[in-house]
Amino acid sequence: MRDEEQEQSIYRDYRIILFALAIIASLFFIQPWYSSDEGFTSKLNYGLDLQGGSWLQVKLQGAVAQLDADSGLLVREIVSINLGENIEIRSVDEIDDGTKVIFTSGSILTNNQMEQLGIGQSTVSRSNNITEVTLHTSKVTLISTYLSDSLKAEVIPVLVSDGMEYEIRTAVSQEELERLMTVVGGSIVTDLRGDAIYREGVTVETRDLTKDILSEKLNSLGLKDIPVRTVGDDYIIIDFAGMDLATAKNIAERPGKFEIRIATQGNESRHVLYGDEIQAVSIVGYNDNDGQWYVPFTLTDAGALALQKAAIETGATRDPLSHNLIMYLDDREVYSAPLSHSAAARLEDVPIYSWQASTGPEEDSRARAEQLQIHLRAGALPVNVELVGSGQVDATLGKQFKEQAVLAGFLALFGVAFVIYRKYNKKGILIPMVATSVSEVIMILGFAAATGWQLDLASIAGIIAVIGTGIDHLVIITDEVLYEGKLPPKKVYLSRITKAFSIIFAAAATTILAMSPLVFMGFGALKGFAITTIVGVLIGIFIARPAYARVIPEVLETNPNDTD
Repeated sequence: MRDEEQEQSIYRDYRIILFALAIIASLFFIQPWYSSDEGFTSKLNYGLDLQGGSWLQVKLQGAVAQLDADSGLLVREIVSINLGENIEIRSVDEIDDGTKVIFTSGSILTNNQMEQLGIGQSTVSRSNNITEVTLHTSKVTLISTYLSDSLKAEVIPVLVSDGMEYEIRTAVSQEELERLMTVVGGSIVTDLRGDAIYREGVTVETRDLTKDILSEKLNSLGLKDIPVRTVGDDYIIIDFAGMDLATAKNIAERPGKFEIRIATQGNESRHVLYGDEIQAVSIVGYNDNDGQWYVPFTLTDAGALALQKAAIETGATRDPLSHNLIMYLDDREVYSAPLSHSAAARLEDVPIYSWQASTGPEEDSRARAEQLQIHLRAGALPVNVELVGSGQVDATLGKQFKEQAVLAGFLALFGVAFVIYRKYNKKGILIPMVATSVSEVIMILGFAAATGWQLDLASIAGIIAVIGTGIDHLVIITDEVLYEGKLPPKKVYLSRITKAFSIIFAAAATTILAMSPLVFMGFGALKGFAITTIVGVLIGIFIARPAYARVIPEVLETNPNDTD
């Protein structure tokens, strides 16, 4: 009767129940099965070195520099580039809230033209066939606009401790930048040693933004947890497990720049908005009426208003057949068609927020629509990337690494089991101890499968390390439980098991603290090792160790003289 009560009590113990549920959940997520074609498979996500595939190293194209120039010459060049007009600078005054520039032109300039330049507030007057413009702006705005217009790239001013830096989001050499600044009476600012404050690359914020967008874009393809990691300020390394090198290059190098333009006259068109004004993207659809695959998307308030304004000013609302709405992805036309009469009429009164980009009726149109959807969801990369390194791991070699890693794990487990058996010479201790270690491995793999974490060689090394630290903790529990080789009285047992867990928790805390910097600082493959180790330790101290501590006294009491 007493044995039955003990048996019932152990199965009703919350530690055993938690342990059992964790094992069942892990097996559910892993879902291992065996097929004659593929052998043993599961839902585990393997990394490049275990599955084979490709890796790419890309460089972010850009430059960061401190610049200075003449405000009047900047205005002259900006007007010349955008409006094709020659102007005469009358005065330039630096005032408290910026820069005031007055200039004249023999041509007719309008407030609308000045507003489209985006360089500040202006007042336009016309007298004696001369147009006079009073412009309130800032030198930072003028330099950013001039470089953006000259290089056809985004220029971001960044305030730093020693001045204003300009991040130029395209490849530009120091010599080329000097030539551009000379035209507007400026130069690259120098430091106290006389060295030009210029460097190739981008800011840390732009690097991290590019990394995040790449991660979102790649993982939208259904490739879970593609490792995208930064190296320095200018380089990003991407691992494509199970993907050939050509496909990996095609995906990573495309910046995904989406633009909407509206046709004006002949082959000319006017910019309306970029992809950052797209608020939401729906799933790819098929229109039975015209046989087109399309991607529905919704514009922001600013985007919808910009489109309405462009449609009205170009005359597209009055004559839609002469003004196609054109959509580009990476400067490739993906859609061109006139506004419908209903849309044109509606735009006269209110902005339209919901639109769609069609990719055609052909067989590959759906694939192009899906690719377009990925770029629209992820957004355009803030800078172009240049491929500077690549490589491929053969699938056969990856399979060999996987087999060797599994073999290493089994050898580690068998080696530990042999040492434990020699130490205690008790099968009753060996079996639950080894079973506990195996269960920890199953739970770690279950966690990896549930979160989509990629297992690589470093992760396997972390699992092997967890086996070792786990056995150490189980030895501490066993040594504290045994009293002169036997199970002690209950009060002594409770005191000793409490002492054992105080040691275990202290050791686990030390391990977690030691591994934490590797997780947050992201040292490449070492991050996988650190995460696996930390997860394994947490699973052990909160699930596996308490269950073992509950089981081992029952085993020792049932088999007190279990020796060879």
